[in-house]
Amino acid sequence: MFTGIIEDIGVVTHLNKELDNLHISIKSNVTSALKIDQSVAHNGVCLTVVHINNDEYTVTAIKETLDKTSLGTLKVNDRVNLERAMKLGDRLDGHIVQGHVDQTATCTNIEEANGSWIFTFNYDTSLNNITIEKGSITVNGTSLTVVNSKKDTFSVAIIPYTYDHTNFNTFEIGTTVNLEFDVLGKYVARLVELNKQA
Repeated sequence: MFTGIIEDIGVVTHLNKELDNLHISIKSNVTSALKIDQSVAHNGVCLTVVHINNDEYTVTAIKETLDKTSLGTLKVNDRVNLERAMKLGDRLDGHIVQGHVDQTATCTNIEEANGSWIFTFNYDTSLNNITIEKGSITVNGTSLTVVNSKKDTFSVAIIPYTYDHTNFNTFEIGTTVNLEFDVLGKYVARLVELNKQA
């Protein structure tokens, strides 16, 4: 379980493809606090630490993860949003995030807004995920509030702190990002769907 509050920006140091798996090595300031088998969210994707070497650690993404997220497009030196799993009893500063990416989206617009930035994303609605105005969304692991919610697009407002302390400052038009929709919203949408079928 995560909160969507990014702890550190890691840097990809090595990528090793092995059959359908991708081993991703990352240099990070939080490496010294990690343990083997620990869960860490990488651009919103929960992965297990399998190896630690000084200030670098390695996680493995399987084919299912690579097919449903943007992790397969990572390159050496890419910056990755990182968050360690919550401890029981911690404050929930963002919202409930599972680290299970629902789908990807494409950045379609970036607008400077007099001290902040508005990022707009387009996503495929065939997977039945939805956003609502002022609802929660996780973009590359970052807990954000939806503005301008439409059928297949939404925007988020990024303050300078978030811009400086996440990989939002690397986004361009066309950048692919990972989305995790609000878990409560997903349950409501599923219940509505089941009621229609009954």
